[in-house]
Amino acid sequence: MSRTSNMTEGKVSKLILAFFFPMLVTNMLQQLYSAADTAIVGKGLGDNALAAVGNMSSLTFLIIGFSMGLSNGFSVLIGQSFGAGDYRRLRKTTAASIKLAALITIILTTVSLLFLRPVLGILRTDSIIMKDSLIYGYIIFGGLAAAIAYNMCSGILRALGDSRTPLTAIIISTLINIFLDAFFIFVLKTGVEGAAAATVLAQVISAAVCFSKLRRLDILRLNREDFAPDPGLSGCLLKNGIPMALMNSITAVGCMVIQYFVNGLGVAYTSAYSACSRFINMFMQPACTAGFTMSAFTSQNYGAKKYDRIKEGLRICLVIAFISYLIFGSVMVFFPSQISAVMLNGREQISLAAQYLPVSGFMMIFLDMLFVFRSGVQGMSYPFIPMCSGILEMVMRISVIAIFVPKIGFIATAWAEGAAWTGALLLNGIAFILILHSRAEWKKKFQESRRLTCEQR
Repeated sequence: MSRTSNMTEGKVSKLILAFFFPMLVTNMLQQLYSAADTAIVGKGLGDNALAAVGNMSSLTFLIIGFSMGLSNGFSVLIGQSFGAGDYRRLRKTTAASIKLAALITIILTTVSLLFLRPVLGILRTDSIIMKDSLIYGYIIFGGLAAAIAYNMCSGILRALGDSRTPLTAIIISTLINIFLDAFFIFVLKTGVEGAAAATVLAQVISAAVCFSKLRRLDILRLNREDFAPDPGLSGCLLKNGIPMALMNSITAVGCMVIQYFVNGLGVAYTSAYSACSRFINMFMQPACTAGFTMSAFTSQNYGAKKYDRIKEGLRICLVIAFISYLIFGSVMVFFPSQISAVMLNGREQISLAAQYLPVSGFMMIFLDMLFVFRSGVQGMSYPFIPMCSGILEMVMRISVIAIFVPKIGFIATAWAEGAAWTGALLLNGIAFILILHSRAEWKKKFQESRRLTCEQR
C-alpha cells in the first residue's frame, strides 16, 4: 500500500497540504505545457495559428472534459471504498471503471472525429484558421485514448491518496512536450500539427507512468473475478460519473457560445480570447487543486462517516483558494498588458486581452470558491447538484453574452464568465452546507439511538 494515504485518520491540515502541493505542481505543469503550446505556436507560427489552436479550446474541453467528469465520478466511489476499508469492493469498482472507460473512449473518439468539421462551422470559425483548426483537432481527438487513460489512472491514484505519482508523470511529460513542441515547430517547421502531436505523445507518457504505479499496488491486484460483469456496480458508477461528465460538457457548451460570439468579432478577438483563456486556466490551478483535494478528502471521510473532518477540510481548502485569489487575481488586475505580451504579438490583440483580464481577475474569487464547494458536493456522491450548476453556468453565460455583446462588445465575455461563476457558487455552496448538516444530524441521532438501546439492555 505504499504511496496511498488514508485521510480518515491524522491531522487534517497536514494530510490536506501533503496531498495538495504535489498535485498543485502537477496541475501547474499541465498548464505550463498548455501555455508552452500557446506561446511556441504564437511566437513560432503567428497569431493566426494561435487563433486556430485557441479556437479548439472550448471544443476540446467539451470532449476531454466529459471524460474527466466520468473519471472523477468513478474515483469518488473508489475513494469511498478505500476510506471504508472495503478492498474487495475497491478492486471491483476499479475494474468496472476501467471497462467503462475503454467503451467511452471508443465512443468519444468516433463522435469527435466525425463531427469536428460541422461543429467548427457552427462556431463561425474564420476561413483563415479553419484548416489549421481541423488539423490540430483531428490529431488531438485521434489521440483521445491517451488523455482518457491518464485522467482515469491519475483519478484512481488520487482517490487512494497518492498525488505524487501523477506529479512524476507530469514532470516527465511536460519536459517531453516542450522539447517536442520546439523541435517540431522551429526545427522541422511542421505547423500546428507539431504542437498537437507533441501534446498527444506527452499524454501517452504520463498515462504510462501512472498505469505502471497502479500495477504495483497490492490492494489493486486485479484478477478475472474482479472484471466479472456487475450491472449494479456499473450502474452506480455511471449514476455518479455521467452527471459530473455532463456538468463539464454543459459548461463547455456555454464556453462554445462565447467562442461563437468572439469568432464573429474577428480573428484578432479570437487570438486575444485564446490567450486570456490560457492565463485563466493557469491562474485558477491552485484553487482547482484545492477542489480536487477536497473531493479526495471528502470521499474518503464520507465513506468513513467522519463528517466533522469534512468541515475542517473545507475550511483549509477555502483558505488555500482565497490566498490563490489574492496572488493571481492581482496579477491579472494590475499587469494585464505585460502578461498578454508573453503570448501575443499584435498591438490590437494585446490591447483586447488587457481589457478582458482585469475583469476576470476581479471576479475570480467566485471561481476559486466554486471549485472547493462543488468538489465537496461531488465527494459526498451528490453529482446532480453540480450538473444543475453547470446548466446554470451555461444559462448565465449565454444570457449575459446575448444581451451585452451588442452593447459593450468584447468585454461582455469577461462579465459573462464572472456571472456564471457566481451563480454556480451560490448553488453548490448552499447544497454543501445543507447536505453535510443533514448527514451530521443523522449520524448524531443514530448514535443517540444506539446509546439508549444499550442503556435499556
